[in-house]
Amino acid sequence: MKKPTPEQRLLLDQIKQIAQGLSETFAPFCEVVVHDLLHPKHAILAIHNNLSGREIGAPATELGLARISDPKYPQVVTNYANRFADGRQAKSTSIGIKDSSGRFVAALCMNIDLTLFRSLGNVLNQFSTIGGETAVRESLDPTGAEAMRNRIDHFAARISTTPRSLKVKERRALIRELKDAGFLDLRRAMEILALHLGVSRATVYSDAK
Repeated sequence: MKKPTPEQRLLLDQIKQIAQGLSETFAPFCEVVVHDLLHPKHAILAIHNNLSGREIGAPATELGLARISDPKYPQVVTNYANRFADGRQAKSTSIGIKDSSGRFVAALCMNIDLTLFRSLGNVLNQFSTIGGETAVRESLDPTGAEAMRNRIDHFAARISTTPRSLKVKERRALIRELKDAGFLDLRRAMEILALHLGVSRATVYSDAK
């Protein structure tokens, strides 16, 4: 068995540190695994937040073997459907690490158990269910306000940010878009906009000039 080079040992050590940091950040929902692709029969070097029941020294997965056999295999494979041995559904991301020669040395893998989040989602849906068909319906929100807030959210999502993180130029572009769509004609439109953006009404009026 060929020994790792100093460069390869350094890469493996650094990946283990990254794995520990990720695992502590996303505990307990995300399993983080370090695979040594130089030794596929005993590939798992570290496993944190163990959701799969595997142990250190377990062999490489099919994806790991694919990387070993093909240096051109994608380095980053994100959010793919996976399944634990007991049938639980998972979402996984695998990042291959190459040395300076282009050989895959290791893989950093993250596996999220979706059953927990789906259970939480069901609980939240149950909690947020409002009345039945005979329940009294009332709204203190001006007509069209929710549609306006949705439009703001979509605008922010298009530029990969949140409504409260919009910069001045972005807020001005948003206001132009809302005006063109007729949202600024709504009752209390500027107040709704200010509250959703987390700024003062004076700021909104200034941006609208």
